[in-house]
Amino acid sequence: MTALLWFIGAAVLAVGEMVVGEFFLLMLAGAALATAGFSAVFDFPIWVDALFFLGTSVALLLGVRPLLVKKLHSHPAIEGTVAELEGKSAVVTQEVSATAGQVRLSGDLWTARPIDPTEQYPPGTDVIVAQIQGSTAIVWRQP
Repeated sequence: MTALLWFIGAAVLAVGEMVVGEFFLLMLAGAALATAGFSAVFDFPIWVDALFFLGTSVALLLGVRPLLVKKLHSHPAIEGTVAELEGKSAVVTQEVSATAGQVRLSGDLWTARPIDPTEQYPPGTDVIVAQIQGSTAIVWRQP
């Protein structure tokens, strides 16, 4: 009977987590579920179950929750990866002019335009990326 109560408590805590969304109640729900299993297998007094719940809760809150929160709040650095391309070398694959062009940059093909619209770079020319505007690399001839 005690195991059923721990299981119900785990379900209530899990539903509460859906409202809160901070992984705190989820860790307590996991501890309650583990305690339900512990209580079903071993016929110890309720205070032993409570100690097991306390230990499991602390372990989940200190060990698992920080990892989940970190993973949840980490965002891919999309802007950082584009910024990292500025200053890199590229090779012209299709003539770069004010109206068209393409370069191979870090193994990928990028649309390219010269920094000076009057310049043109033939295929095979080494260029430097001055900046990225959307999906277009603004380039200049490498000295």
